[in-house]
Amino acid sequence: MAEQHTPQDPTTQHPRPEQSPEQIEHPGRTSQMRQRPDHGEDSYRGSGRLEGRRALITGGDSGIGRAVAIAFAREGADVAISYLPEEESDAQETVRLVEAAGRRALAVPGDIREEAHCVDLVERVAREFAGLDILVNNAAYQMSQDGGLRGITTEQLDRVLKTNLYAMFWITKAALAHLGAGASIINTTSIQAYDPSPQLLDYATTKAGILNFTRGLAQQLAEEGIRVNAVAPGPIWTPLIPATMPAEKVQQFGADTPLGRAGQPAELAPLYVFFASQESSYVTGEVLGATGGRLLS
Repeated sequence: MAEQHTPQDPTTQHPRPEQSPEQIEHPGRTSQMRQRPDHGEDSYRGSGRLEGRRALITGGDSGIGRAVAIAFAREGADVAISYLPEEESDAQETVRLVEAAGRRALAVPGDIREEAHCVDLVERVAREFAGLDILVNNAAYQMSQDGGLRGITTEQLDRVLKTNLYAMFWITKAALAHLGAGASIINTTSIQAYDPSPQLLDYATTKAGILNFTRGLAQQLAEEGIRVNAVAPGPIWTPLIPATMPAEKVQQFGADTPLGRAGQPAELAPLYVFFASQESSYVTGEVLGATGGRLLS
């Protein structure tokens, strides 16, 4: 008999804005959070949709990246993650979860703001996995600035652009030497690409760039059989939030969505699985939003 699943009310499936007004040191680690995100550790069930695939996920140590790593592994993929060295404890937990699913895990620390590291990252993954089938450009940096444009220093702008845009260009370019027909590139854009928050102007600008990169690259690579798509999250509860936002905004994070709450990383993972699998074989250059009801327009 097939397993029965009771429908859940999406407005109450996860906590409404009850987050304590916490702040943690950037880049933020899951272990520091009083209210831990749900990455699908206890809920995601795979069905072999990515059996034998080899995936690289940037920013795979925590948040959305960890949820995607868990889902990919439980669908049958070997998973490599990149992350900052100071996120080692989170990265090792993701490795444990991937290996618990019976798949191979590879953790590669380093700073993707450096082109040489981006190239070495891809080459190492392709060498140790004997190829690459799925690339998820997910790593990102943001820092809220209530002073708007006047508060954005050149140092911050440089960090946001290099982490969110430059690294995506460098890593994807290096990956093309290893991706063949049937491969999938999935980029993490944001609702900020469509509806920018004033305090995240630099971050929102990069997310709009990721959206256009996705659409343009999809047209370039279509004839090679390589699909390029993007996921656009809304407010998702990850360590990045209490590490980059004022305490009062953390407390009400996600309250302005029609569903009345922040999303959990586990709620996004199925979108990445869809784009990575053959089920989306006729889908390229597209964006799927997970925004709690806020419109992508």
